Amino acid sequence: MALEHLFQGSALNAVDAKGRVSVPAFLRSVIERRGDAKTIVLAKHENFPALSAYDPAYAALKHAKLERLLEKEETNPDAQLEYQQRNLMAFAATEETPYDSSGRILFPPMMRRKGQIEDLALFLGTGETFQIWNPRLFLAEAGIPEDLKDIARFRLEERGVSL
Repeated sequence: MALEHLFQGSALNAVDAKGRVSVPAFLRSVIERRGDAKTIVLAKHENFPALSAYDPAYAALKHAKLERLLEKEETNPDAQLEYQQRNLMAFAATEETPYDSSGRILFPPMMRRKGQIEDLALFLGTGETFQIWNPRLFLAEAGIPEDLKDIARFRLEERGVSL
């Protein structure tokens, strides 16, 4: 996949009382290069107290990956059940949210709760997808290297926010 089609970079944006937040332009430009939908798919991250986000076209790639995984595991008697569970997590537990001309989305209430997003949203590019974190949770997460936490600290300082 070409570099311009990968999500990279970081930003910290305010979330208003109604749950609106501006998605950084560097992330929106990738979504628009990948397809014509001005929509973001949000899902609870599998391993972290955060949201995973991507464009609608990535959902089709995700489905194809799950299909290939099932084919590899066909001899496993639990493969079909695991496939169904993965599909449920990958697709039932997601919500699509469009962004307006200024790049703002309205967090769906369930996703905002799942990601524990409060007044700030930390956006982190992770290649094929990007993550949206409550920066307080990001800094408290044991599995995150200090170098990455420094990025969050820098973004907070940049905005004059102290946690």
